[in-house]
Amino acid sequence: MFIVLLNISGSKEQAAKHMAEHKAWLQNGFDEGVFLASGNLSGQPGGGILIHGLSENELQQRLNQDPFVIHGIVTVQIIEITPSKTDPRMAFLLESVA
Repeated sequence: MFIVLLNISGSKEQAAKHMAEHKAWLQNGFDEGVFLASGNLSGQPGGGILIHGLSENELQQRLNQDPFVIHGIVTVQIIEITPSKTDPRMAFLLESVA
């Protein structure tokens, strides 16, 4: 499982210009079942995504397709978490842990 932080480092005007494409990219991740949650970062420009079911290489390939990444609008920070305990509603996160 990964937490990805997308920190806006480029022009906010460029972010606005590519927001519809970025939202479509996010929706694709949700449609494919690998994005579990996304939202804005509190107190700073940017957002975060909770991702499950991808290898780090697959994740990087997917991130490289984000219009915000393509146009240099964000810097990306990837945090990998190997869950060892979850709330019962999120037990599926433990299934891929070997």
